Amino acid sequence: MCKLRRIALLLILASLCAATAPGQDLPSSDQILANLRFRIPDLRDAELELDSITESSFEGFHQGTVLINGEQQLPFLLSVAYARVLLLLSHQAIDVSLSIEQVAERQEQERQLEAISEAERHDALMEYAEGMASRGPADAPVTIFEFSDFQCPYCARGFATIEELLKQYPDEVRFVYLHKPLPIHNWAKPAAIAAVCAEKQSAEAFWMLHDNYFRNQSEIALEGLVALSRSYLMDSGIDLDAWHECAANATSADYLAAAAAVESSIDLAESAFGVTGTPGFFINGRFLNGAHPIETFVILVEEILRSPDSQ
Repeated sequence: MCKLRRIALLLILASLCAATAPGQDLPSSDQILANLRFRIPDLRDAELELDSITESSFEGFHQGTVLINGEQQLPFLLSVAYARVLLLLSHQAIDVSLSIEQVAERQEQERQLEAISEAERHDALMEYAEGMASRGPADAPVTIFEFSDFQCPYCARGFATIEELLKQYPDEVRFVYLHKPLPIHNWAKPAAIAAVCAEKQSAEAFWMLHDNYFRNQSEIALEGLVALSRSYLMDSGIDLDAWHECAANATSADYLAAAAAVESSIDLAESAFGVTGTPGFFINGRFLNGAHPIETFVILVEEILRSPDSQ
């Protein structure tokens, strides 16, 4: 609820004079709370309570308080003259005039539009990642794409979570790693290029680097990265000299192609999907930003598995 801390404590419900004639009934507590959840995304999963609305010392207004998650109190003033009101929140006007039924209808419309967007994102990612190394069945009903950075500590947490998730859903979940090394991490991009070079020869070699980069993240440095990566690949069975030429010779055609592949993945993340930080997950097209506990993934996976499309 970080954003809620920035919400002003005073919530003023002011009349929208041009829209509604005076004398109409004030919205009910349930109607106000339904509109709050609909208009303010941060409140949609919050536990909201509205105490009794009483007369205030300000002429033409009643007053009350919204309690968020049993802790944060947000006082408000409610216009007496008009049933259609605005909730002024951090200098932004929020219309709370919709009926509970209208809120439900609008939410369903939003869900339908988001479902279309999710399907489009999923299809685009499936097309982009065709032929890339992946874990899990190719025909799994759930595919998780992750834009990640080998040097990012939050991504290391995500790595552990995905490992656990794949063990829990060996037949239902497929995982694809996509590169988004951040400029603030000095060895993340060279590591991504080295991983692309390994993947060129073998998916198994790619996962060897992927796993070792995250498991040994705190011990890795830019200096010696290629030599250390080579040691990770000793049992991969790939042509290590060819891999080394690709990973270390910045003038070679293979290196330039691998670097371009990494840049393409970065551009896809930022330009096409608006992913700025890492890790960024797309679960059948549904965006999940940042490292989350496995319970969050389980909820989403189970929801997809229960949907008619996955049957």
